[in-house]
Amino acid sequence: MRANFVHPALIAMLATTSVVGLAAPAQAQEKAAEPASEATTNIDVNEIIVSARRRNESLQTTPVAITAINRAMLENKASVNIGDLQGTAPNLLITQQNSGAQAANLSIRGLTYADIEKSQTPTVGVVIDGVTIGTNTGQLLDFFDIEQIEVLRGPQGTLFGANTIGGVINIRRTRPTMETGAKLEATYGRWNSWNSRALINVGNGESLGLKAWYFHSQTDGFLYNAITRSDAGGSKNDNYGASLLFKPKDTDFDALLTVENTHQTFDPTVGNIAQTGELFCMFEPANECNRNRGKDLYTVFTSPATSRYTALAATLEMNYDAGAVKLTSITGWRHSKEYQTQDFDAASTDLYYVLRQQHYTQWSQEVRASGNVGSNIDYVVGGYYFNSHYDLVQHTRLFAFNAALDPLVADPNPQSVAGRTESYAAFGDFNWAFADKFRLSLGGRWSHDNKQLMNSFAAPGRFFGANFSKFTPKVGIDYRPNRDMMLYASWSKGYRSGGFSPRAATVAAASVPFQTETVDSYEAGAKLDLFDRKLQFNFAGFIAKYKNLQQSTTIPGGPNGNQTVISNAGAATIKGIEMDAALRPADGLKFTATLAVLDSHFSSFTVGNVYNGAILPFDYSRNDLIYAPKFSASLGAEYTMPTGFGNVVASTGLRHIASYDQQISLGALTPVLSGSTVTSVIVNGNDPRTRTAPQNLVDASLTVNFKLHDTDAYLRIFGRNLLDERTTAAAFTVAGLWSFATAIEPRTYGVTVGVKF
Repeated sequence: MRANFVHPALIAMLATTSVVGLAAPAQAQEKAAEPASEATTNIDVNEIIVSARRRNESLQTTPVAITAINRAMLENKASVNIGDLQGTAPNLLITQQNSGAQAANLSIRGLTYADIEKSQTPTVGVVIDGVTIGTNTGQLLDFFDIEQIEVLRGPQGTLFGANTIGGVINIRRTRPTMETGAKLEATYGRWNSWNSRALINVGNGESLGLKAWYFHSQTDGFLYNAITRSDAGGSKNDNYGASLLFKPKDTDFDALLTVENTHQTFDPTVGNIAQTGELFCMFEPANECNRNRGKDLYTVFTSPATSRYTALAATLEMNYDAGAVKLTSITGWRHSKEYQTQDFDAASTDLYYVLRQQHYTQWSQEVRASGNVGSNIDYVVGGYYFNSHYDLVQHTRLFAFNAALDPLVADPNPQSVAGRTESYAAFGDFNWAFADKFRLSLGGRWSHDNKQLMNSFAAPGRFFGANFSKFTPKVGIDYRPNRDMMLYASWSKGYRSGGFSPRAATVAAASVPFQTETVDSYEAGAKLDLFDRKLQFNFAGFIAKYKNLQQSTTIPGGPNGNQTVISNAGAATIKGIEMDAALRPADGLKFTATLAVLDSHFSSFTVGNVYNGAILPFDYSRNDLIYAPKFSASLGAEYTMPTGFGNVVASTGLRHIASYDQQISLGALTPVLSGSTVTSVIVNGNDPRTRTAPQNLVDASLTVNFKLHDTDAYLRIFGRNLLDERTTAAAFTVAGLWSFATAIEPRTYGVTVGVKF
C-alpha cells in the first residue's frame, strides 16, 4: 500500500552498464557443468551479449543505460531472489511488500509503484522470458535457474511496453541443454531457513530437450511475536515446472514451451509504529505505541494471520529465421489466487483486521520481426496484445475487540472490486549507420489501453470505464571513435496508462479516472574499455521531466474510516548521475564499483485531504519522492584462487544506501489563511516515520569448488547484512488513524552444498 515519487534538483550527464562477473549467454549455457567461479574468469567484456533492444548485441555497443548480471555472480553472492539485486545496479531499489504474496516494491531512478492493487500498473516492468508480469505480486523470483538479468534504466516503452516508465528488469532463465545433466543444491541458514533446489536436463543432443525443476524454501522468520511468544514472519515456498525445447533438424525453427506452478504460504506480520495523537494508540497498550523504527520493529504484537498464494503460468516462444528476416512469437498466460488475512493495526488490541481473497489472470501475445536492410540498417518491428482481469473481496473486522471473530461474520457486506484491462500496441525500432562510426536510433510505439473497474463499496455492480492512447517516440545517436569507446545521447518519451482508484469508498472518488502519466527523458553517457580492457568504466547522466504524475493519498472517509484515491498530482523533475566500473588487474581478481546520485523535486503536487473536518487542497510539493535516495554506491571484490582440488572463490561487497522516504504522507502542516479561514494547507515533507535509516550492507561468501569422483561439487559459506543494520523495508501511515511498518532482514548467514553433472 503506497505511492511513488520524487524530490529537489541538481545533476545531469552520466548513466551505466555493469560488467560485474558477466558471461555471454551462450557461454553460460555451454558451461553449465563448470563451477560457478569459472564462468567469470578472463572474459572479454565485449562478448557479453544482451537483448535490451529485442536483438542480440554486445553490451558495450548498446546505447542504453543497462546493467547485466549473470548466473555466476548471483551464485557467488548467495543470492536468494530478485531483492538481492538491490545495490548491484545504480539507482535500483527492491524491497519486499508483505501486503501481497511474492510482492516487490521496485524503484529505478526514483520511480516506483509501491502497492499491491492490480488495477494500477507498476512503473518498472519485470519481464521473464519475454513475458511481462502485470502486477507487483509474484515478482520476487528465485535465482537458481537464471541465465542472465538485464536492468534497463529509464523509460523503455518503445520495445517493452507502455507501463515501463521507470525501467525494466529483463530476466532470462536457462534453456534446456538437450543433454543429460543435473544441478542439486541445499542450503541451511539462520532463522531455521532451509532451501533445496533441483534442476534436471535430458535430451537427444540436437533436436529435443527437456528441463525440469523443483525449488523449495522455508524459514521461521526473523521477527518475535511478544503475544504468542513465538517466531514470526515465516514463509514456505515451492516452485516447480518444466521447459520443452524443440529444434527440428535442418530447419531454422525452434519452439520453447515452459509450464510452472508456485505455491507460497507466509506470515504477513507488520510492526507497530503508531504514535500518540493517532486514534488507535488510544486503545492500545502503552508499550505498543511510540516505538522506534530500529530494533523495536523486530518485536511484533499481531494476531495470527496467514497468506496463501498459488500462481500457474505458461510461456510459448517460437522463432523462425527466414534469412532476410527473423520472426518471433511469445505467448504468455498467468493465473494466480490469493487468500490473505492480516492484522494491520499491528497491536494486540483487535482494531483493524482484514481478509483479502482475489484472483488474477493475464494473457499476452507479442509478434516481432527483425532483420537488416542493406548493410547499414537493422530493425525490430512488431505488435503486442495484453488482457487481464481480477477480482478482490475484502472483509474487514473493524473495532470488534474480538480476535476470535471470523472476518466473514464481522463484515457481511465486504468491499468487492473487479477490474479489466485490454491493451494493444504497434512498435518499431531502427538503427541506421549513416556515417563512419556514427549510428542513429529511431523508434516509437503506439499504445491503446482500455481500463474498467467495478467497486461495490462505492457503486454496487457498476463498472466504470475509460480509454487511454499514446504515441511514445525515441531518438538516439551514438559515436564509436575506436573499439574501446562509445559515446551516446538519447531522448525518449514514456507513458503510463490511466485508470480508476480501487480503494475509493465514494461514488464521486471511484467514478473519476486518473489520467495517463508521461515523461520526457534526456540521457547522455559513455562506455569505456581502458588499459587493454582491464578496466571498464561506464557513466551517464539523465534529466527526466514527468507530467500528470499518478499519486495515491490516503484520507479519512468511507465505511472503514479511510479511502485511498489515486490522482494526477502534477509534475516533477528528476536529475541524476550513474556510474559503474569493473577492474581486473590480474587473473582471478576483480573489483567492482557503482555510484548513483539523484536530485528530484515536485514542480506541483496538490490533492485534497481533510483538515479540521473539511476537505481542503493540500500542497505536497515540499515532500520528497519515495524510494529515491539521494546517494547510493557499492564496492565489491572477488578473488578466485586455483588449488590442487579445484578453486576457491572469495567474494565480498558493501552497499551503501542513503535514507529515503517510503510514502507520500503528512509531516508538519502549515495552514494558509484568508482572513481567519483556512483555504489550503502546505505539507512540509513526509511523516519522518516513513524514512529509512541510512544502510551500509556488507555481504560476503567463500565458495570451494572441487571434484567429487567425476562430479563437480561446491561448498559455500555466506553472510548477508554482516553489520546487522536494522531499519524499515516499508512504512505506512493511515490518515491519522494508525501506522505500521516491516523490517529489513538483519544479519544472517548459512551454508550451501551442491553438485553439478
